[in-house]
Amino acid sequence: MVRETCINLNNFFLSVSDAIDLSSTAISLHQMRTTYIAWQLAKEALLPPETCKRIYMAALFHDIGALDPREKVQLHRFESANVEIHAIVGAALFSSIWLLAPAAPLVRYHHTPWRAWRRRGINLHEDNVLESQFLNLADFVERCIRRDVYILLQVTNIRQKVRRLSGEDFHPEVVDLFENIARQEAFWLDITNPRIYSLLLNRGPLERVEIDIDSIARLTQFFRKIIDFRSRFTATHSVGVASTAVMLSKFLRFNEKEITLVEIAGNLHDLGKLAIPAEILEKPGKLTREEVAIIKQHPYYTFTILDSIGGFEQIAEWAACHHEKLDGSGYPFHLSAGDLSLGARILAVADIFTALVEDRPYRAGLKEKEVWRIMKDMAQRNLIDRIIVEVLFDNFAQILGFVRDKQQRVKEQFEEIQKVGLMGEESPDGIFACVNSL
Repeated sequence: MVRETCINLNNFFLSVSDAIDLSSTAISLHQMRTTYIAWQLAKEALLPPETCKRIYMAALFHDIGALDPREKVQLHRFESANVEIHAIVGAALFSSIWLLAPAAPLVRYHHTPWRAWRRRGINLHEDNVLESQFLNLADFVERCIRRDVYILLQVTNIRQKVRRLSGEDFHPEVVDLFENIARQEAFWLDITNPRIYSLLLNRGPLERVEIDIDSIARLTQFFRKIIDFRSRFTATHSVGVASTAVMLSKFLRFNEKEITLVEIAGNLHDLGKLAIPAEILEKPGKLTREEVAIIKQHPYYTFTILDSIGGFEQIAEWAACHHEKLDGSGYPFHLSAGDLSLGARILAVADIFTALVEDRPYRAGLKEKEVWRIMKDMAQRNLIDRIIVEVLFDNFAQILGFVRDKQQRVKEQFEEIQKVGLMGEESPDGIFACVNSL
């Protein structure tokens, strides 16, 4: 029996933000560090608590529109030719989920310089301008910080860089607020503190906000887009796994709360793939030994990220064990039948089934007969659960129909996001005109 579960929203958001920045050591903790700076600016400006929360949430995920890790690194090194595209895509993604939608304009304009607002005759204190300026400056400051030089030796140089951009990139009032907090050594030591996760968890503006498990399930439908939308080949994978697992858990008589946890585990089972380069995920040919070793990291990262969220212990186990095998030959923990719960076994079967029926870079999706042959053989060799496989194929048409319907909806959302990225500019009908269907 699963107890009623409420999750600390700050804990959940920080862990997912941490996962998004796993793709390169060059950008590790970038979004959290930017969040700390933007939050301190908001506090210095004495903004209302709800506004501080909005800035905080925008900063934690401000780079989600850079779906390719290579683009994230280019942005961090000031090498990207068009910083607008990821801001537009990020805002489109934010607008698709109720909790983050109010922060979408801040993500959209987090690279908009003050001179652009000024040319339009827009005042600093009009809607979203001050807040997006805070995020713009915070992002700039964090990217200026060198990771190979002691932080207090960099302070003077960074402050000079910011002052030189006063009146152009940043409004002078925003620069003044920054100067007030930049005088404190503690401010800089906090930014570069390896324990910044704990700092934000215990002191951040979302510290006491709790959210029920059904709302978390809705949020994970959003975050699976960040995981899967990096490639057209994976765009509908997690929804396929989650939908298959949900149907299997229903046939296996899980209760309503357990089914919700299964859905969450399915949505987030590949969270660790955020640490895997996109070129490996999209490679059409056979992976090298080194590439296979890199791929094998992802369920481990899924576990460590999800296990850091209070109340997610069961979800972490189910999600991270989707490559384990009953005979102990799986990875990354080499667990065997006695260690693998029914939920973990369901996720393993759902992941294999989804992978077999969907198109991959190197082959088209397989037909029922071939899928049955492969999975029956795996069950006979004590790799996956025989009873779950039988339930799957006893209800094949119903399950596949349910999965295909869910995947089609997500595919349409992916195509909308692709359109937004290709446009590179807003529609005259409004900044989110292209994403009303998301």
